[in-house]
Amino acid sequence: MGKQEKQQATPKDLPESNQTHELKYHYWESINYVTGLIKASELKAGLILSFYGILLNLVYQSIGLTTATSPIPFPVYLLLGLWGCCTAISIYFSIRCFIPRIEMKYEKNIFFFRDVITKFGTIKEFSKTFHQISTDEEQLFEHLGQQIFIISKIAAVKFKNVKRSLKFLALGLFIMLLLIGYYIIFPI
Repeated sequence: MGKQEKQQATPKDLPESNQTHELKYHYWESINYVTGLIKASELKAGLILSFYGILLNLVYQSIGLTTATSPIPFPVYLLLGLWGCCTAISIYFSIRCFIPRIEMKYEKNIFFFRDVITKFGTIKEFSKTFHQISTDEEQLFEHLGQQIFIISKIAAVKFKNVKRSLKFLALGLFIMLLLIGYYIIFPI
């Protein structure tokens, strides 16, 4: 007897229960992926805020030394003001990344934490509804798809805030380089 070639089954070839299992896996992996993106955006915002903590400490210590030796010329005040504005805006967008934004204009969903405790009644009523939806594939996939959409929207807003924060961080660093250049050209 010849060797039989092992063929990999495609979702169409799988029995119904395996297709459903693969589809559920796909939905949950999508949710996990987008949740990971949310965590990544918050990590980046946290790193930006940590960087500002170190930078502002260094600036605070340097200003004390600089102002004690001589008066500060107007261009330096102007650049410091611009740098301060960029820094404040950048910090604002980083902090905004951490502020939860819950949109309530969607249908109730068994996977949304607030809906679980506010829209499905008692614990027993929720458990019954959860089981009923979990055993009805069409409803289950609808709820999972809605959850993917909602958390993707949250991730998009968070990354938008991180991007804005990074832009103002870069602009602030450029202004800081101009300040350093000013002191190199016009030493005190």
